[in-house]
Amino acid sequence: MTKPAKPSALHDARIEAVLERLHSEADRQLGALLFHYLPKLPGLFFGKGIQWDETKTGFYRDKYIPIERDQGEFLYLLARSLNAKTMVEFGTSFGISTIYLATAVRDNGGGVVIGTEIVPEKVTQARKNIADAGLETYAEIREGDALETLKTLKQPIDLVLMDGWANLAIEVLKLVDPHIRPGGVIVSDNVGTFKEALQSYVAFLQNPASRYRSSTLALKGGTEFSVKVG
Repeated sequence: MTKPAKPSALHDARIEAVLERLHSEADRQLGALLFHYLPKLPGLFFGKGIQWDETKTGFYRDKYIPIERDQGEFLYLLARSLNAKTMVEFGTSFGISTIYLATAVRDNGGGVVIGTEIVPEKVTQARKNIADAGLETYAEIREGDALETLKTLKQPIDLVLMDGWANLAIEVLKLVDPHIRPGGVIVSDNVGTFKEALQSYVAFLQNPASRYRSSTLALKGGTEFSVKVG
């Protein structure tokens, strides 16, 4: 007799309550973000994207700028389909995406999401949010420069979420690439929004010589979906 399938942990009331609170707080910041990006909108309309400005990073210190709900559901389902046990996240922020991924790890029977965040205040809050969701067993948030904190990776990686500073994306990718297993997946956020800053990053993933097959999906500001094939 077949055992009934267990319900997804994403429908756990505790997790749902935390995600709803965090997404709602992020939604309330949209006005400030739109005002910030207002002078750059013409570039978006003409397909140029927004050029990443390293001098303005202070503006983002208290901003969520998270994945959206549909992206979170997509990440959860993707991680479940891969039976992902080890995932790496560049750019944890307040931990919204980490919660979706850690939920998938829990449903997959165990493992870890290794998150990275350079802003100490965000690290503290992300850890609290993850604990509030009851998922601290399945997530490890490394504080500091990802180019340093990810140097100690050893285990094969099933999935990578790239959602950190655009100017560091290509360097982080090359750091984690040797650990991504064949069939492993990279999901990269905002490749349309930060089109110019991420041009070399996307070109690397879309070059067959890099051993990836990659395509840009119409999610949020452009989401690059890449599978390692060798």
